[in-house]
This record gives sequence, structure tokens and C-alpha cells, in this order.
Amino acid sequence: MPDTDGLAPIDKAGLLKLIESGKANPQAIKTLKCKTIAEGRFRHLNMIRDLEPYIVDEPPGLLGDDTAPNPSEAALAALGSCIAVGIHANAVARGIKIQKLELDLEGDLNITAVWGTGDTSEKPVGFTDVRIKVDLEADAPKAELDALVAHVKDWSPVANTYTRPVNLELGLK
Repeated sequence: MPDTDGLAPIDKAGLLKLIESGKANPQAIKTLKCKTIAEGRFRHLNMIRDLEPYIVDEPPGLLGDDTAPNPSEAALAALGSCIAVGIHANAVARGIKIQKLELDLEGDLNITAVWGTGDTSEKPVGFTDVRIKVDLEADAPKAELDALVAHVKDWSPVANTYTRPVNLELGLK
């Protein structure tokens, strides 16, 4: 939780070092990895780096045990977190101090296909619309904060994953 002085600060020297590293090697690619292990029913453990498992499940209405976010909710959480990281990092880089940063996300998707086992008539699969409302209190004018948020939307890796085609390979091991 933020205190009265604002969000816990990002190490600006470390941020500047990351910025310079990116400029020095603009074609660098980092491969992120996750191993997903099915536990049964619709509960899955997602193993990322050496962290505790990130659990994904389905709600009872989708035959899950309701022990964790479902995959689409996890995708919204990843988007919200990426946007929040981008806002905070860019604010620090611009000398803007943030007192409060909260994002409300909602996304619309048709679930009647039931993962390809239900109504598979022609329809979009996945989110068709995502709305994000940013509650941002900072020591900058609204126009500057609007520009900051717009900039972050353009440069968020997860937002770009939502808005542009991505090569996806899926096959048996």
C-alpha cells in the first residue's frame, strides 16, 4: 500500500542503467519461461523461475474449484500489472512522484464455445473488448498524466500482446 509520501520508489539509478542497456542493445530478446502442470479438474500450477507456483483455476460456473483466478482473469491481471509497472517506471523517469496508482480492468469474452467443446459456431474467441480505468494521483498536471498513460499503452509488452498478432506454436513434445 502506498504511504502518504507516495508509492515505494523505484531505484532511479537502476532504471537509468536499464534504459542505457536497452539503448546499447536495441535488438536484445529475452525468452521468458513457464511450466504449467495440471493438478486435476481445472486447477493448474504454473512454475515460473524459482517462485512459488502461480495457481490458475476456474470458478464453479466453469466446473472449477474456485481456488484461484481463471486463465482469462490471470491475463487481465498480467495486463494490469504491466500497465502499472510502465506507469510507475515512466513516472520515475520523468520525475513525477506518484501518490496513488490503481487500475480497474474488465474484459468481455464469449464463453459459449466451452474451450472448443460447446457452441463452436463462428464467433470471436477470447477477449473482444478490454477496458482499463487508471486511478492515478501524482504531482503532475492532468495533461501530462494523460500523455504518460498513452505512452505506456504504446510500450507495454502485455498490452502489445493483446493488440497485435503474435506467432504462437502449439504441439506435442
